[in-house]
Amino acid sequence: MKAQEEINFNRIAEAISYIKANFKTQPGLEEIAEKVNLSPFHFQRLFSEWAGTTPKRFLQYISIGYAKEMLKENHSLFDTALETGLSGTSRLHDLFVNIEGMTPGEYKNGGENLHINYSFAESPFGNIIVASTPKGICHIAFSDDEKLALNNLQRQFPAAKYQLILDKEQQNALYIFNHDWSKLHQIKLHLKGTDFQLKVWEALLKIPMGKLSTYGSIAKQLQNPNASRAVGTAIGDNPVAFLIPCHRVIQTSGALGGYHWGVNRKTAIIGWEAAQVNQG
Repeated sequence: MKAQEEINFNRIAEAISYIKANFKTQPGLEEIAEKVNLSPFHFQRLFSEWAGTTPKRFLQYISIGYAKEMLKENHSLFDTALETGLSGTSRLHDLFVNIEGMTPGEYKNGGENLHINYSFAESPFGNIIVASTPKGICHIAFSDDEKLALNNLQRQFPAAKYQLILDKEQQNALYIFNHDWSKLHQIKLHLKGTDFQLKVWEALLKIPMGKLSTYGSIAKQLQNPNASRAVGTAIGDNPVAFLIPCHRVIQTSGALGGYHWGVNRKTAIIGWEAAQVNQG
């Protein structure tokens, strides 16, 4: 490692340690930058390059991780907010909505007021489970074991109410496997994720069928070219298989890379889509 790169690495490592140790005081950009002897502007740019996110966002990730643990231990929203260094429950609410896509109350009760319909179907690439809320599709996964598939879904929303029923939202989503692309505009998604994850998943939706992209290209689209690894992690957390086409992302070298539902399935999907495009 070159001398300047080593200096930069040590500075970012020191900044990360400082944020982790002092998140309860919610330190600002200027305070953290001063600790590593950089101007706020230079520190912001350097941190984003090395960590793949901004100092503010990293602080939010640390804060919400701590808040989640408190809520799991059945602490009140007020106590959780104060212990996390936030001024009140309104800031805790904003933090959860921004990072998790749900309120702290919804996180605490595990989706208690959420109604989820689910069903099982066959696809050209194996059996799937598809689930929906009144807002849209929230989950699609490949699985040959229906019991295991349902358990995985229920772990995401442990207190939600589930009903085995094929509804209109699911039917519209399943049309995609029948080559009826005219129904795509009717498909609505109900996604829970961080702001960064949602941006990555949105970028995946823009990859045309029959085309491929790379982790690096997605990172550049998000104007964060050094975040390829973070992009890969967000892609791996994709909750809606096939419909959000994470299978269309490969490594820069041309290697297929990993796939949550198996590399062989990824290969088959890519080939199938290419064949559909060529037939058209």
